[in-house]
Amino acid sequence: MNPCIDVLWQARLAPATRLCKESISVRIFAPAKVNLFLRIVGQRSDGYHLLESLMAPVSLYDAIEIQAERREQSELRITLTCDKPDLPTDQSNLAYRAALLMCRETETTAIITIDLKKNIPAGAGLGGGSSDAAAVLKALNRLLSLGMNVSQLCQLAAQIGADVPFFIPCRLARVSGIGEILTSFPPLPRHWLVIVVPPFAVSTPWAYRRFDELSPKVAGLPTEVWPLQITAQQWPDLGVFVNDLEEAVLPEHPLIARSKSRLLELGAEMALMSGSGSAVFGVFTERLQAQQAAATFTDSEQAFVVTVVEQALE
Repeated sequence: MNPCIDVLWQARLAPATRLCKESISVRIFAPAKVNLFLRIVGQRSDGYHLLESLMAPVSLYDAIEIQAERREQSELRITLTCDKPDLPTDQSNLAYRAALLMCRETETTAIITIDLKKNIPAGAGLGGGSSDAAAVLKALNRLLSLGMNVSQLCQLAAQIGADVPFFIPCRLARVSGIGEILTSFPPLPRHWLVIVVPPFAVSTPWAYRRFDELSPKVAGLPTEVWPLQITAQQWPDLGVFVNDLEEAVLPEHPLIARSKSRLLELGAEMALMSGSGSAVFGVFTERLQAQQAAATFTDSEQAFVVTVVEQALE
């Protein structure tokens, strides 16, 4: 038996701590996300796919501590440490890339130290790296008094990755384009989600390539029709909330398909793969039922009990 991880603490930006005259630090919690539906509705000439999705931040967090010290006549210096030795700590890490981009775009020189504690599994379709990047942008905007508004931060975030802009306002939203167009969505009825993560990652580029092989002509509904027909009252209607990438990923990864079926057998009102996988989630009306379902998964699979986060990181 693998006891589930029941994560309920609220996202927050801890008060900044002044370490010395010019150096201050802040601790921020970066939430995971799930895709409550995901349709592929087209493809741009540069290869990026056009999406319609409903994305929700959930109460599973990475913890990031950032220290920043302005140095007006010095070279920019960024140091990233992480408690997961298998994750990179150079410019291939989105958190590092966010700090570098922020300083270059604002012509700021500083000594920046980022300490990352990972709780969100990587390569699971939960947006952990993108959330970390957005958290770094918001934290540095505050620590270095750069004065960027949400729109400016979103524009910067879009240069890092398609999911990063979502984590700037970090609220339930309809997402379109390649992920950069956000439209607010009304709160959903309270439910508990069980997120199940198998012991392997799924490559996002591979998932989209496989989808293209199976569906040469994208069969998604028109962008101006599909999301406007979705309402909060339809949650969690299994016939409405779908993920087009499942047809590409599930046949190649039967463990993901079995986890999805298992969640439904355990009483989930709906179950769906998040993003390009490998995580799947089930939706339950009662917390106890969700906890009992999560506890049935084996040691090889991580199970998290979470809720949708209604309050954005500030």
